[in-house]
Parts: sequence; structure tokens; C-alpha cells
Amino acid sequence: MKKKIVFTSVLLFFLLGGRSQTLETGIFAGASYYLGDINPGKHFDQSLFSTGIVARYNKDDRWAFRLSLLLGNVQASDSYRHAVENRYLAFTSKITEFSGVVEFNFFPYETGNAKNKYTPYIFAGIGFFFFEPKISDYKLRDYGTEGQNIGYEGRTPYEQRGLSIPFGIGFKYSLTKKIGLGIEWGMRKTFTDYIDDVSTTYYLDASSYTNPDLFVILSDPSLLHQPNMARGNPETKDWYNFYGITLTYKFNVGKVNCANF
Repeated sequence: MKKKIVFTSVLLFFLLGGRSQTLETGIFAGASYYLGDINPGKHFDQSLFSTGIVARYNKDDRWAFRLSLLLGNVQASDSYRHAVENRYLAFTSKITEFSGVVEFNFFPYETGNAKNKYTPYIFAGIGFFFFEPKISDYKLRDYGTEGQNIGYEGRTPYEQRGLSIPFGIGFKYSLTKKIGLGIEWGMRKTFTDYIDDVSTTYYLDASSYTNPDLFVILSDPSLLHQPNMARGNPETKDWYNFYGITLTYKFNVGKVNCANF
């Protein structure tokens, strides 16, 4: 019984701390981009508009916990980036992400505090996201561009959702007693290689089709490849990334005086 009381007391102290806690809610606006088989390493390339909402619980002036719902779009094209010659693949995809992260402020910070009104920070956590690669109005997963629909070499249609690991850096600045501004860049490690619908090998001899249908064209737009020729690199996974600004409004949610314990 005593152990339970001690554990509960420590847990409450950690959650409530010895300072006033605040809650901030607000909006995010910025851009998103992707790294993968069609864009292997060019950061901020072909970025598209993104937006979202955030809620941040400030435990104290160093630590904060944040929940976010972000809506973004990513795209890439071989015609633009030329990561692989004579491939001519392209895609766009909506990204919907729910995430929870922990933020650490390098300097003491509190929105509305004239003394501690700015700080750089880092963050990391876990997310859950949805995606759907398309070209024009065609949903690429439906066409089994690497033979998933016919079970080529045991392949099956991929999931269009998964876990991600968000992490990044930012800068906070207190604009007024209640309004805070944040500038942030964050990467997302994923465990899928199909955000761009490209991962393994071709499965059709496209050059043998005199009148190729949409399944052939979406798999191999150049009509130059044969089965088992490399289409992507399955050893690397795709990434998506958000960067932009947040505007938040602060609410006081509690105050604990350590001397009263």
C-alpha cells in the first residue's frame, strides 16, 4: 500500500510539477515534401501546402507534450528530378498524420513571459499516418504496378497507413501574453516503401505490348523494361516531412505549489 502511495505521489509530481501548467491550442500552416525512390535526397523538393491543428501541454518551462493533426500533400516526378533515367514515374499523395511528441526547450520558455520569451527546441515522438499515391485521378495501388494484384513473386497490395517516427527542430517566440509563434521543421521516418508506389521490380515485358493498356502504362510509362528489372530500391523506406509555422493561444490549466506538499 505504501509503495502505491509513493508511486502515485511521484507520478502526480511529475505530471503536475511545481509550476503552473499551461495548455496552448492553435493552427499550423506550411508545406510538406517526400524522400524516396523518385526523390532520393533533395530536401524541400517539390513541396506542397500543408495545414493542421495542434494542442500543447506545457509541463514547465523546459518540457512540453504536443498532439497534432496535420494534413499535407507530397509529390515527385522522374521528369523533374531524374533520379533514374528512362523511368518516367511520378505520383502525388495526400498525407494525413496524427502524432504525439515530446518537446524539449533549450532555454526556459513560457508564452507571455517577458523574461523567457524565446527558445530553440527539439522534439520526437510517434505518429500514425494515411497516404494514397495517385497519378492524375488514377489510384496507383488499384493497378498493382509491381504485380501485387496477380501475386507476382508473392507480392500483395500494400497498406496505405502505418506508423511514423516524427522528430525535428524548431524555434518558439512569445508574441503577446497569450499568443505564441513557432517555426518548425520535422522529418518522419516510416516503415513503408510505397508512399510513391515504387519499391521493387517491374513485372511486365512492356515492350511486347503493341497496344498497352492502363495497367502497363502506369507500371512502365517508358515501355522499356522487362520483368525483374529494378523499378525501385526495396532496401530503403520512404520519408515525409513537414515544415512551417504555428500560432497558438495559451490557457492556464493548473498551479501547484511544492511547499504545500
